[in-house]
Amino acid sequence: MPVPTDGPTVDRTLLRDDVYERLCDAIVDGTFAPGEQLRDAELAAWLGVSRTPVREAVLRLAQAGLVVAQPGRSTSVSALDLQAVRDAAAVVAAMHQLAVRDAVPALTEAHLREMREANDRFAAAIEARDLRAALRADAELHRIPVVVAGNRAVVTVLDQFTPVLRRAVRLRFASPEAQESLRRHDELIRRCAGGDVDGAAAIALHTWHSLTPGEPGHPDAADQARGGGGAPTGQVG
Repeated sequence: MPVPTDGPTVDRTLLRDDVYERLCDAIVDGTFAPGEQLRDAELAAWLGVSRTPVREAVLRLAQAGLVVAQPGRSTSVSALDLQAVRDAAAVVAAMHQLAVRDAVPALTEAHLREMREANDRFAAAIEARDLRAALRADAELHRIPVVVAGNRAVVTVLDQFTPVLRRAVRLRFASPEAQESLRRHDELIRRCAGGDVDGAAAIALHTWHSLTPGEPGHPDAADQARGGGGAPTGQVG
């Protein structure tokens, strides 16, 4: 779809990361479809910022595999590359496994409560078929062990490879597999609370390693790759 002409703008005082996140979200939720051309001037006007943070964000999106940028020519939203998703899922799974393994002994009751509250928000979002809220709650839950682990290298790797997974995660949450994600969250929290380092790490690994759109029976993967016919964007239902 064309770049929207309305909607909230980004405060000019905010960092480049905010522009990147807005554009990343717009690709993930289908506002910008695979193959659609993105123009710096239109994006800057939509977000209410100068072209500089937009250009920087587009470079990051290209590095993450979400857009194809051709210097001096055009930038377009990339199709869902199933092999890239599988490759990224393997790396992200290993990083979350490491983070959870390091974090479990240091998790406090406050951390566990935050994880439970995030999972409650996730469950409510899935029930309401609000995919944007589900993605946000899921990210908040998994971020807690990563922050507690405090491994900057893990954070750097996740920042690089997680964005390419977000469209695939959205497909999962739009399908009956969302209930399986909820059960995995419950099991992860239970094992973390029980101090089961190996068990919690195994759950974290499996959660991300199993993210394989395009496998037989996975809903909407082919449509999403083509840019049409998949689950509706934003609020569903």
